[in-house]
Amino acid sequence: MLLTGLSLLSSCSRTPDEINNLQQEVWKNPKSVEAYMHLGNAYARAQRYKEATEAYKSALAINPDLDEAVHALGAVSFHEKNYAGAVTYFQKHLEHAPKDSLRLYDLGNAYMQLQQYTKAAEAYNGAIENSELFVEAHYNLAICYIHTGRKAEAEAIYKWLLVKNNYLAVSLQNHLKKENSR
Repeated sequence: MLLTGLSLLSSCSRTPDEINNLQQEVWKNPKSVEAYMHLGNAYARAQRYKEATEAYKSALAINPDLDEAVHALGAVSFHEKNYAGAVTYFQKHLEHAPKDSLRLYDLGNAYMQLQQYTKAAEAYNGAIENSELFVEAHYNLAICYIHTGRKAEAEAIYKWLLVKNNYLAVSLQNHLKKENSR
């Protein structure tokens, strides 16, 4: 189970003309970072990821320090299953706030998809250090531990999750059972 902190890609009901209106806004204000970001977000919500990427890169061309665009590019890469690209963007996003739990969590998710479980575990541990009750980070850390042969540590997280989040505990228990049956 990979949960992301990527709200910009959540589905929201929009009018059919939203993208057209935002495109016109960009044409009227070609130097507006906000216009490009709004357009990129609309494309992303519509799962038009190539166009979203172009809009976010246009925003970055205007303001190279725009951290929001870097995160958005990571989110789009992740949703396109370009996990190596997501890692690159999420690492750059992390540079602006190295101890931010959600940034570390996003990076961990990209590493997990690449099956780089040790690097994912490091990112999840960092997220947990800064937010001890981040249950999704604990859960994903346990999955990394299962894949790297650290079963006792995964079981300890399972016991912790029994108190914090029964749904995730049951899911983790299923992963542990699969591992035990191998």
